[in-house]
Amino acid sequence: MEQLKSFGRELAMGSQGGSSKEFLDLVKSIGEARSKSEEDRIILRELETLRRRLSEPDIPRRKMKEYLLRLAYAEMLGHDASFGYIHAVKMAHDDNILLKRTGYLTVALFLDEGHDLIILIVNTIQKDLRSDNYLVVSAALVAVCKLISEETIPAVLPQVVELLGHPKEAVRKKAVMALHRFYQRSPSSVSHLVSNFRKRLCDNDPGVMGATLCPLFDLILEDANSYKDLVVSLVSILKQIAEKRLPTTYDYHHMPAPFIQIKLLKILALLGSGDKQASSHMYTVLTEIFRKCESSSNIGNAIIYECVCCVSSIYPNSKVLDAAIEATSKFLKSESHNLKYMGIDALGRLIRINPDIAEEHQLAVIDCLEDPDDTLKRKTFELLYKMTKSTNVEVIVDRMIDYMINITDSHYKTEIASRCVELAEQFAPSNQWFIQTMNKVFEHAGDLVNPRVAHNLMRLIAEGFGEDDEGADTQLRSSAVDSYLRILGEPKLPSLFLQVICWVLGEYGTADGKYSASYIIGKLCDVAEAHSSDDTVKAYAVSAIMKIFSFELAAGRKVEMLPECQTLIDEVLASHSTDLQQRAYEFQALLGLSPQVIENVMPPDASCEDIEIDKSLPFLSNYINQAIENGARPYVSESERSGTASTITVASASQYQHDTSSVHSLKFEAYELPKPRGPAPSIQSSSMSSLPTISSDLVPVSDATYTTREEQQNPKVQTLADQISAEIGVRLRLDGVQKKWGRQTYSSPSAPSTSSSSSTQKPSNGMVTSETIRESTLDSRKQQIPEVSAEKQRLAASLFGKKAVEKKTQAGTRRPVKEIQPAVATSAPEAPKEDKVIAPAAPPPDLLDLGEPSETATQTIDPFKQLEGLLGPGAGSDGASGPGPSVSDVATADLMSMVTDMPPIIDSKSSDKGVISSTVAKKGPNVKDALQKDATARQVGVTPTGNNPNLFKDLLG
Repeated sequence: MEQLKSFGRELAMGSQGGSSKEFLDLVKSIGEARSKSEEDRIILRELETLRRRLSEPDIPRRKMKEYLLRLAYAEMLGHDASFGYIHAVKMAHDDNILLKRTGYLTVALFLDEGHDLIILIVNTIQKDLRSDNYLVVSAALVAVCKLISEETIPAVLPQVVELLGHPKEAVRKKAVMALHRFYQRSPSSVSHLVSNFRKRLCDNDPGVMGATLCPLFDLILEDANSYKDLVVSLVSILKQIAEKRLPTTYDYHHMPAPFIQIKLLKILALLGSGDKQASSHMYTVLTEIFRKCESSSNIGNAIIYECVCCVSSIYPNSKVLDAAIEATSKFLKSESHNLKYMGIDALGRLIRINPDIAEEHQLAVIDCLEDPDDTLKRKTFELLYKMTKSTNVEVIVDRMIDYMINITDSHYKTEIASRCVELAEQFAPSNQWFIQTMNKVFEHAGDLVNPRVAHNLMRLIAEGFGEDDEGADTQLRSSAVDSYLRILGEPKLPSLFLQVICWVLGEYGTADGKYSASYIIGKLCDVAEAHSSDDTVKAYAVSAIMKIFSFELAAGRKVEMLPECQTLIDEVLASHSTDLQQRAYEFQALLGLSPQVIENVMPPDASCEDIEIDKSLPFLSNYINQAIENGARPYVSESERSGTASTITVASASQYQHDTSSVHSLKFEAYELPKPRGPAPSIQSSSMSSLPTISSDLVPVSDATYTTREEQQNPKVQTLADQISAEIGVRLRLDGVQKKWGRQTYSSPSAPSTSSSSSTQKPSNGMVTSETIRESTLDSRKQQIPEVSAEKQRLAASLFGKKAVEKKTQAGTRRPVKEIQPAVATSAPEAPKEDKVIAPAAPPPDLLDLGEPSETATQTIDPFKQLEGLLGPGAGSDGASGPGPSVSDVATADLMSMVTDMPPIIDSKSSDKGVISSTVAKKGPNVKDALQKDATARQVGVTPTGNNPNLFKDLLG
């Protein structure tokens, strides 16, 4: 990328500096070419012109620069310009900075690290790295990253290390990049310089610090435990970036240094994986990023997605998990397919911590599964693959097979087939379903299926259920034979599937007596004839026919040799394949044996029996002893030949060699292997031993992406995360979050909607209660919830379980709402007194619990009366005497004083009715308004603790 930018700048400078008309005409004619052949003719004509002009003597340097740029232009379009390489090397030696940069640029484009001309450029690079002009040094460092190979790294390494302390930040940055490139090419060459990366992490320039994160990421990817001490420093850097303490020149779309943030989040995800102490330092900064990051731009969504990936990797925390789930929900609800793709991927990461998270987004997952976008559909299948269990394996595997039938990409079809096989082997509800699923996979995936799958299927049919139920095993094999005979009618079947079919028909085709031997043999002959060019299928067919003949003859039944079978055997006997010939000769020899011998040679249903082999081969002992007596040489094992046998054995072998040394004969034993020598001590090794051991065992790593790295993580780490979430009981707190599927709950409305509901939801008596607010909120949400089709409900029930659908059905019905008595009375006429019914004492409820109301409640309860136990001891004594205010009056008055910070005024005339007068002091808030605030605040989920006029200004309007 740096070279392309430089090439563009050179072209721009050349056009501004008065490039020749020929160069401009060349670029214009190439851009206007209508075909590749026309473009090739233009380039070839240009190359001939340049070849002729470069052979001229005394070419001006300005012209030479233009010629090299034109050569680079032709080289980038795929044409050979090797005749001009030497001129580029010469220009790199020029003292003019513009010409030197052009020389380095063209050399980097023309040559690779193994080219013969590289040796001519190394000396120039060494000289330029010691230059006083930082532009020359920068150009040399850029060339180092492209041209220096593993063999030439020691020639320039000392100069590059010295440049880490250069006063110019651009040079320090390029020096870090050069060392990173050295590490990628040869980790052992810079293993003693790892401490320099730690030092550059504290560089004053953010660009140098950001460049250091790349080599640190590769080092941490290889060994994270050695860099746990960097967690605090990295979190501090990330916090400073999130607080916008960096210069605005690092902003991109109003986001502070987003690419540095992403790299830091990836590093923190590695360091915090399975480490509770390291993860505890990250929770605060991750929460701040979730809160401050804007989702209106693509780069903001990229940072949020990387935060979700980090949260899914580190030790789980409920608060940070809630923020990650909320961000994932926004992705899934977006109209953009790119954001939906990110949401599906993030959901797949989060379900490893808590599988129940997927139930909240069932409709979104089903919509993505049915989306016409093929990329989104594939990502959704990956999510379903991760959340498969025994209850939904049938639906998911059937969906995968249907999708596999309709695609033509062989690579992805192979991946889908392997996943179907893996899920079927792991979660198969029955053996019959497993066989049917494997038949579909073999039939539609063809030879893309791994051969191991075929052997596993044959083993399953042979072993059966693994229990003592012989009837179930017989039924399994009989159903397999029926299905394979029916499948043989298909026009095209893959070779691997035909091998399985032939094996099963040969082993169990006539076992239950349903089909005759002649019928099965005829089918097998048809298979061999239809696939005459496939020797493997023909070999399986011949072996299956031989088994059927053996089983029938051993049982005393006569089998007629069909003409097509005889033709097949004669054809195989004359085959060029020695394997087919051997099978045919064995078949002929088997037909001439007695039934008892045939039964011993080919026992029925013995494919799973273990064959015991005695490696010492004792039946050959007499033959070996007789041969040695006749002068044959004894066998010397491989361990004895390599010098690792016991002393006695070696001595006996050497004695025999001494006895037979006089015999002139060829020696067929191998030469002795050279004995390993111990490393010779040297000054360099002793000096290297004093270096820190933290960086002595670096090995090359591959530039794997974050997603691939997640897929290839250590399974122990994943198991640890699952155990941690199970031990600490991490469950999502869904209070205040609207569910798309499952039990419906209340969510916190925004400020405008709250204020509007407070102003519009007033009954005729001028009061706003939490009952009216809850009813209006529930009605509005019922209007917003889209109707779900019955087909989607059935699919969701199959994927996520019936329990989630039952929750959704219950949430769709009207829930009983507590009736709350109005606590404020106006000048309405008094109602006649009624006898009060004393309710039994109940435990005080949790006022912040917004879940389902208790079904055992038989009557409505005033929530203010439930606060009687929270009052002081003086309230009870006042309410017990004479006509004074009751306990509920004092409780209500004291509760209002908590909200308004003003003493309540109790009307003695209406005190026996439990009513508070609306007359209050002239100063301070009105009681009615205070109750409105309290009801709305409790609906939002926040209870005010003081008289702060600005605290709920946004919420109450």
